Amino acid sequence: MSAGGNLLFLIALLPFIGALVPGIMIRAGRTACATFTAIPTALALIMLIILAPAVLRGEVIQAEIEWLPQLGLSASFFLDGLGLLFAGMILGVGLLITLYARFYLSGDDPMGQFYTYLLLFQGAMLGIVISDNILLLLIFWELTSLSSFLLIGFWKHLPEGRQGARMALAVTGSGGLAMIGGMLILGNIAGSYNLTDILQAGDAIRASDWYLPALILILLGAFTKSAQFPFHFWLPHAMAAPTPVSAYLHSATMVKAGVFLMARMWPVLAGTDAWFYIVATTGLVTMVLGALIALFKDDLKALLAFSTVSHLGLLTMLLGFGTQAAAIAAVFHIINHLTFKAALFMTAGIVDHETHTRDIKRLGGLRHLMPVTFVIGTVAALSMAGIPLFNGFLSKELMLEEAAHTTWAGSPYAVPVLATIGALLSVAYSLRFIGHVFLGPVRDDYPHQPHDPPFGMWAAPALLAVLVVLIGIMPFLAEGIVNAAASAVTGTEIDIYLKVWHGITPALYMSIMAVLGGAVFLWLHPTLDRAWIAARRPEAKAIFDGLIAAIVGLSRNITEATHNGAISRYLAIFVVASVALGAVAFSGGGLGAPTRDMLPVPPIVAVGWLMLVVATGAVVTMHHARFQALVLIGVIGLTISSGFVYLSAPDLALTQISVETVTIMLLLLALHFLPKTTPRESTVGRKLRDGLIAVTAGGGVGALAYSFLLRDVSTISDFHLANSYEGGGGTNVVNVILVDFRGYDTYGEIIVLGVAGLVIYALMHALLDGPALQRLRQTDYSQDRSRDRHPLMMVVVTRVMMPIAAMVGIYIFLRGHNQPGGGFVAGLVIAIALLMQYMASGFAWTQDRQRIEYHAMIGMGVIIAGLTGAGAWLAGAPFLTSAFTYVHLPPIEEFELATAMFFDLGVFLAVLGAVMLMLYSLSRIARFAGEKPNVAPMDYDPAERIIENKAEG
Repeated sequence: MSAGGNLLFLIALLPFIGALVPGIMIRAGRTACATFTAIPTALALIMLIILAPAVLRGEVIQAEIEWLPQLGLSASFFLDGLGLLFAGMILGVGLLITLYARFYLSGDDPMGQFYTYLLLFQGAMLGIVISDNILLLLIFWELTSLSSFLLIGFWKHLPEGRQGARMALAVTGSGGLAMIGGMLILGNIAGSYNLTDILQAGDAIRASDWYLPALILILLGAFTKSAQFPFHFWLPHAMAAPTPVSAYLHSATMVKAGVFLMARMWPVLAGTDAWFYIVATTGLVTMVLGALIALFKDDLKALLAFSTVSHLGLLTMLLGFGTQAAAIAAVFHIINHLTFKAALFMTAGIVDHETHTRDIKRLGGLRHLMPVTFVIGTVAALSMAGIPLFNGFLSKELMLEEAAHTTWAGSPYAVPVLATIGALLSVAYSLRFIGHVFLGPVRDDYPHQPHDPPFGMWAAPALLAVLVVLIGIMPFLAEGIVNAAASAVTGTEIDIYLKVWHGITPALYMSIMAVLGGAVFLWLHPTLDRAWIAARRPEAKAIFDGLIAAIVGLSRNITEATHNGAISRYLAIFVVASVALGAVAFSGGGLGAPTRDMLPVPPIVAVGWLMLVVATGAVVTMHHARFQALVLIGVIGLTISSGFVYLSAPDLALTQISVETVTIMLLLLALHFLPKTTPRESTVGRKLRDGLIAVTAGGGVGALAYSFLLRDVSTISDFHLANSYEGGGGTNVVNVILVDFRGYDTYGEIIVLGVAGLVIYALMHALLDGPALQRLRQTDYSQDRSRDRHPLMMVVVTRVMMPIAAMVGIYIFLRGHNQPGGGFVAGLVIAIALLMQYMASGFAWTQDRQRIEYHAMIGMGVIIAGLTGAGAWLAGAPFLTSAFTYVHLPPIEEFELATAMFFDLGVFLAVLGAVMLMLYSLSRIARFAGEKPNVAPMDYDPAERIIENKAEG
């Protein structure tokens, strides 16, 4: 990998690494916390600047580490002009927001938590814009939804904050799910999940029958993220977040993610009528509607939120036009919108911070009291209005020029007229921001006496305001990044010269009309505002809330109808569905004629089968008597173990016997505290129904097994048999499968087993803290119990058995790689020996001799197994790849050493710890039930009797 590729990986990782620091550094103070938040962002920005010259020359920086190549999943990144633009925006504005938030957040706000969320979001956004693998991009895409949920709902004490966070997550998360489908379709068409490959397959994708479904699904993701109509309503409600969040998410990052996605996929998806009419129309409607609503909003942040919706619509419309010039205009406006909108949000935050209100009708005259804020806000607002000598004017002119030459459904006037109306409304709400907040006389009824904030709060928006002016009068400063980004968007080399004066063009006339019309609308605003308030109109939020309520109600009805808490119903539904699917598969005609003859059935096999059937039937008929049912279950397990032995499967037999023994012993202990019989609850009709389902399902499974046994079927067994020794270093194929070929499965299973043990422990803890504790203490468990709880004979036998069992367990563990055995069976054997000690001498006596905590044993087992698997990476091999060698230590003969032994050790510890923790949980019930803990190994000690007799004699 090149040096540039290494830097690209570091850029992607730094925000996530940095997110670990703020929660710690807040203990050193707010300034230290902000500083250590800024450091990873600044380092990533410096690395990006180092890579920038190569990207601006037209190079593409790439970095890739394969993860699951069979699934097309790799940690791959690439940096081109578009990625450079967005990554610079994310990191640059992120640095400014870090500074701004340091002074904006109050002492009561958990600043360390805020900065952690901010860096997580920053890392997710960076991942989106530099990912080369669409599967990785999708992961980052959903991560932005989750991290933005935390940021928007940061003020948890505000109901509107919690609601805004839920709404944003619901809308953007749903769109993300749709986008997953679209991206997978693209990858399937292109034959690759790498973006660089997909971007080269534009012709094939547009010609595919799956183009339109993919387009719609991807656009759903983009439109929901970038708040396009009809999904625009979530963004204004996200304004309940702290202003630094609004300034970051809604100017430079989250809402631009959808725009980025459309720009990134432009070479592949643009250029068709479907793209034009869906994207351009949606953008145009959003642009006009958002601007109209913004004009009548009295909340400063709500005005800016709907103005953001409008400008995002403008960008969407430009990308929808599908021309190179429109794509250039979109790229340029992305930069300009970033500078003035982030500055405006921070200005609004300053006004709110100093006056304690965002209500425009309670403001005015602030230019006298807050002159610095007034200058910053005015410069940014004039740019948003598209006034000459500010950067917003330049991109607005390019937009109007493209709109003037765009025909929609045969009409040459629809797009120019609506675009002009959108620009006019933009002028109106921008001038209102200036006039109704800063101009006019000073008031005497401000909620709080306003004044300019300290330098730390206005420095960031001031810097952005300077960029607004510099780009406005010297647009050539942005030519390099605009050309690079536009070239990446269009897939062709772009070399445009940006200038202030474009001559006398239709766009100029449209711009003049917009400015004059906007001034008139501002003058008429009081009258228009009354008409707006009086007018009846649909509220998107009310529609959304009604839709959510309807979905929740439907879900509740379905849940209550199908989930009544009876496991018998769940099993019945599941089994019937499985049988139905199996019947459909059987009736498909794909089953060929038998290729094998049935083998003769030896008498002993017939007897075993008959015993199995009888025992199974007895369990069904006698299950109300729990002890008898448990004995019968043990008989069934042992019979199955015998079958494994007969069929030459010693590993399975050992495992079955061990598991059967442990489970029966634990269940026997549990039955001590349960009723001895099960109440009869099922009616005769339900029993007949359940019996019919069971017999049908069992017959289906039997028929399936019978069909396979009579036919030659190719399996993976041949591969395992051929590669067990050469690839895994063991002759016991079953063990090699468990620790090497399917080691991932085994690793997951021991984690599940450990979690099960911990959950049982936690449930018992909760149980004994509740009403069950009183019932335990009121129940007499001593009836029908032997007075000799810990008999001498059993104590002696278990003491003798313990070292033998330990030796057998160690032997089974060590031989497992080449002979039947392994860590799982060894762990169960040792667990059985320990269980017998507990049963013989009681829990208290045995527990006093425990040296290792069972929780720790589970953790050690999982960690050892995980480290063994990760160690394969050091040799450049996949996770859990075994390594082995042969060692000769005189006088011992040559023997094999394999890394799989350490993995098996982890399995051994996890199994032993989980079983013993379950036993510990059951013993706690006995203690709470009033059983006296024993301090001696047995209830009756013969030695004491001998001493007593001697004393009497």
